[in-house]
Amino acid sequence: MTNTDCLSVVIPAYNEEATLGRVVRSVLAIPNLHEIIIVDDYSQDATGRIADELAQILPRIKVIHKETNGGKTEALKTGFSLTTGEIVIVQDADLEYDPVEIADVIAPILQGHADVVYGSRFLVRKAARVLYFYHFLANKALTFVSNLFTNINLTDVETGYKAFRGEIIRNMMITSSGFGFEIEVTAKIAKLQCAIYEVPISYYGRTYEEGKKIGFKDGLAAGWYILKFNLLCGLQDSFRVLPKSAVTQYSNSNLVGLLSENSKSAE
Repeated sequence: MTNTDCLSVVIPAYNEEATLGRVVRSVLAIPNLHEIIIVDDYSQDATGRIADELAQILPRIKVIHKETNGGKTEALKTGFSLTTGEIVIVQDADLEYDPVEIADVIAPILQGHADVVYGSRFLVRKAARVLYFYHFLANKALTFVSNLFTNINLTDVETGYKAFRGEIIRNMMITSSGFGFEIEVTAKIAKLQCAIYEVPISYYGRTYEEGKKIGFKDGLAAGWYILKFNLLCGLQDSFRVLPKSAVTQYSNSNLVGLLSENSKSAE
């Protein structure tokens, strides 16, 4: 895969005026950046204005303003449809995830090992703010149940850092709402049987007073989505066009090359 200007970063933003500018400046400093797509999800503060000002200065930034607040998943669907990079990653508009670590997250894709990479807050404990124990338990429970249905051994299904080959995420038919994206996308990439990796990341969590938005109802919805997208949704219902695993294609091409060389040697 090309290692230059291949990365599209999608930033869903809802009332993040305090942090959006700092997040974007950090993203601009990472290598391999092709474009930044900011989706303003009908913010009621200065988020939209800040995004527009950044786009006026920097041509690599595109801004989309939603006319209603549709939630994170709807914002991501809009952002994904506008990406053009070979690799696509989600970056939240708050400061819970450090853009400096994006280079580590996308490295397995750049190296030809992975089609999808999750940044795990639990694979190896790096810097992590100590917050809500019940959230920790809920995440562990959702990850465990999701793994039971997908038969992949993830450690952090609800992570905010998910990177994809562009062909995969742009062809995925996403139908959940709210914060359902994390569960839905996991079920669908598992059906695709592509190469999935995890890498350790840091986590600088926020309290509800500081702007954290996910809640108890989102956890209940996630449980339903695990059942829906694993049991009631097939592979053909998950993608507009079935993308092939880049890793499989790479391995097959190498195999063909080796067979050809062996054939010539035999002659």
